[in-house]
Amino acid sequence: MEELVIRDADVVDGSGEPSYRADVVVDGGRIVSIVKEAAAAGCQRPKARRELDAEGLVLSPGFVDMHAHSDLALLRDPDHSAKAAQGVTLEVIGQDGLSYAPVDDRTLGEVRRAIAGWNGSGDDIDFDWRTVGEYLDRLDRGIAVNAAYLIPQGTVRALAVGWEDREATPQELDRMRRLVAEGMEQGAVGMSSGLTYTPGMYAKDAELTELCRVVASYGGYYCPHHRSYGAGALEAYREMVALTREAGCSLHLAHATMNFGVNKGRAPELLALLDEALADGADISLDTYPYTPGCTTLAAMLPSWASEGGPERVVQRLADEETAERIRHDLEVTGSDGCHGVPIEWDTIEISGVGDPALADFVGRTVQESADVRGEAPWVTARGLLLADRLAPTILQHVGHEENVRAIMRHRVHTGGSDGILQGAKPHPRAYGTFPHYLGHYVRELGVLSLEECVAHLTSRPAARLRLPDRGLVREGYVADLVLFDPATVAAGSSFAEPRVLPTGIPYVLVDGRFVIEDGRRTDALAGRAVRGTPA
Repeated sequence: MEELVIRDADVVDGSGEPSYRADVVVDGGRIVSIVKEAAAAGCQRPKARRELDAEGLVLSPGFVDMHAHSDLALLRDPDHSAKAAQGVTLEVIGQDGLSYAPVDDRTLGEVRRAIAGWNGSGDDIDFDWRTVGEYLDRLDRGIAVNAAYLIPQGTVRALAVGWEDREATPQELDRMRRLVAEGMEQGAVGMSSGLTYTPGMYAKDAELTELCRVVASYGGYYCPHHRSYGAGALEAYREMVALTREAGCSLHLAHATMNFGVNKGRAPELLALLDEALADGADISLDTYPYTPGCTTLAAMLPSWASEGGPERVVQRLADEETAERIRHDLEVTGSDGCHGVPIEWDTIEISGVGDPALADFVGRTVQESADVRGEAPWVTARGLLLADRLAPTILQHVGHEENVRAIMRHRVHTGGSDGILQGAKPHPRAYGTFPHYLGHYVRELGVLSLEECVAHLTSRPAARLRLPDRGLVREGYVADLVLFDPATVAAGSSFAEPRVLPTGIPYVLVDGRFVIEDGRRTDALAGRAVRGTPA
């Protein structure tokens, strides 16, 4: 007898087609049968060792978080309710060009320091891996939800070239090609870049194109955080489209926003650019989070020249009065490339987390507010905080536009990504609320998307981008990564005031046929594993 039958569910199957009522049977981690309108038809209803009454609930495929920063959180926090409780059954990590494989002893320490604001220092983690394959093997020991990995181009460059602003030598480029090929062979699904983060930003288009050719040869995709989301946003999008078309590589645009005052109301221009490329045969997708503010580290705002050489050199430059004044001028007058070419507005930069608990008073305030309290210029406050906290502070950047958010999420190649940073005392609420916020706010309350459309955006579209032939739909034979939610009550619990509150209206989540959320509570199941790419 099968393990589980989910009775009388309203199945929204991920295809975008209208829902239907059915009994869905799960056994051995897969969907083994779907009996539509079983009760109405008066047919013999399937039986199983456990029956779950889903009356009033929608059954959908598990949600895929196409842009996650859970690289260490999956290992540190077996509970991982921040994502599991949202219905996320698969996260794509290794984002923004910086993560923890492939590394050697030198670059591991450098990367840990550079992205401590995203993932914590890692002092509580046993870094018993160096290669992509070894990291995926570590995930296979058991994690809360599944994870797929992107090779981080910045980490690869740090390993082969270092943190200097220069072109790679032919020998160094060959080594980067080999590192990318090895990562793809070991199970990565593509490559990411952080082109406003060091050292990835130092790569010219020709170098990125060569690495994308390698990714394409394995059937993977390129996922860039491109060179500007501000003053040069449209040019940066065009650059990524042209680059990947030259390389013959699929493109997935990370957190595809149009932010800052210069881009208010300009989402249609981005979508027209993408539509033109799609009509010409380009393979493009994108992800967004359903909120207006962004989130990153305070150090990411600094100009690229100030970040050359790695984190320790940044600290040295900040400590030098003359150099610090150059940094201030770039930030406040010129418009730093780290701040997307737009002069920084300190009243939009809210500190969301610090590494040193002694600095907790900064959290929840903008830099301008803290500066006013201290009776000093905001740059003095920001510089002092960066030095005192050794570059660890994370920020919310309040620079988005609601009309852009809504326009982009309607696009036919859109998928959902939280870009959720789980560190800090006051993280962005998207880390805990992205997927229920789509369903509750943008579907039920605003009607921006229909329920069927939205579920397709969060399930089958990302599964197709990841080339997963048995995930993303409610189909017989597919992996039983499933979510049951109440369409009348599903909502994000997290807010900017209280960002770590779990969502409501999602009572059941299954990963590989095992309940990770049951009756609204996290079980002890560690059903997730690394989902490896399949070389073309």
